[in-house]
Amino acid sequence: MCYFQDKCGDETGKNLVFPSEERYNTGMWVLDLDLDFFLNACCPLAAKGERPDPACAAPWNADAVAAFLENGLGLDASRPIPGRITETHDGALAFWKARMDAGQLEKPFSVVHVDAHADLGIGRPGPGFVLNNVLGIPPAERGGFARYYEQKQLDEANYLLFALAFRWIDALTLVRAPFSKPDLPPFCVREGEGYRPIRLRSFVSALFEGRYGPEPEIPLTVYGDPAAVRIREPFACVNLAISPRYAPKAADALVPVFERYMTPV
Repeated sequence: MCYFQDKCGDETGKNLVFPSEERYNTGMWVLDLDLDFFLNACCPLAAKGERPDPACAAPWNADAVAAFLENGLGLDASRPIPGRITETHDGALAFWKARMDAGQLEKPFSVVHVDAHADLGIGRPGPGFVLNNVLGIPPAERGGFARYYEQKQLDEANYLLFALAFRWIDALTLVRAPFSKPDLPPFCVREGEGYRPIRLRSFVSALFEGRYGPEPEIPLTVYGDPAAVRIREPFACVNLAISPRYAPKAADALVPVFERYMTPV
């Protein structure tokens, strides 16, 4: 089933081939959703406090969302999983930390990121702060992310890069929309039909490698066609971002569909 009619595939028109499960570490899995994935086009970023023009994109219908959650991601409304809905996608960090603090999520964990955007630092404020500052902090102290908000370095467009730098994530799967822009950063390197594992590197990380050890390799899988997604992992939790600056108000009508598959925590 192609949810976008003739638009299936990555930006080159070719669906990506994905590595086998053997590449993944055996650990816990987190499902990381963004409402802007469930549209038929990418909306320009709206001004703060505003929503995109309703004419820029239409949301999927509820049946298509349910079919994707069940057939693509293996969710079952009769067995909801712990979940939280956040306004912006960087709220995932607070949710994941709360689950870790409660002993319900162990790091490192694998993330399936279903989003029209990669959220890995393309655009302002960019990846430079993470690579040149966060990687110079002892790994056990990096996850205190309140300071990065105070420094105006952390937001919804780069929170996933921060999570990689915190060493919270041991494998990353990006489920892209057919209309996704080419926003994968340079450290996401194509290799054959797939991608090399991510390893964050900078002069700073090299300087501290003897003290903190090398930054870990993080296997990366990219889906360019939602219809090709067949993930069957026992997700420990799920979070959904409304992302109001990226999704028109009409998309909010889909939230109850997602709520069928989660137990609020």
